[in-house]
Amino acid sequence: MSVTSKFIYLFTVHFILFNILESSAEESCETIPTEIHLTKEEYDDLGRLRRSCSGDVSVNKCEGMCNSQVQPSVVTPTGFLKECFCCRENFLRERIVTLSHCYDPDGIRLDEEEFAMMEVRLREPAECKCYKCGDYNR
Repeated sequence: MSVTSKFIYLFTVHFILFNILESSAEESCETIPTEIHLTKEEYDDLGRLRRSCSGDVSVNKCEGMCNSQVQPSVVTPTGFLKECFCCRENFLRERIVTLSHCYDPDGIRLDEEEFAMMEVRLREPAECKCYKCGDYNR
């Protein structure tokens, strides 16, 4: 066996073992609750700030790892075939949250019942899943 053949053989064995180990790694893409600070401003018909409301809101996010791989290829221009997967939303749900700290343009807290709170509509992940990177079709 020539030196070149030994090198190709070792490279192939190493590559196969690496892929077996890599593909057996568990994916852990999941929906996780988190808290964010949300601020929403409301303007009148002339574009003047009417009020600004904020609050801490519990929402879901997608987080985790997905299996990806890179392998040598004689077909692709770069010499490598890349299969990348990322954790992102599979389904979004719409929800209404209430912001309870509202202020007028001068920074004075609003106490009038009609202006003291603001309802905001937001979309959050209801379910997360591993998707091929760049694939926006679902």
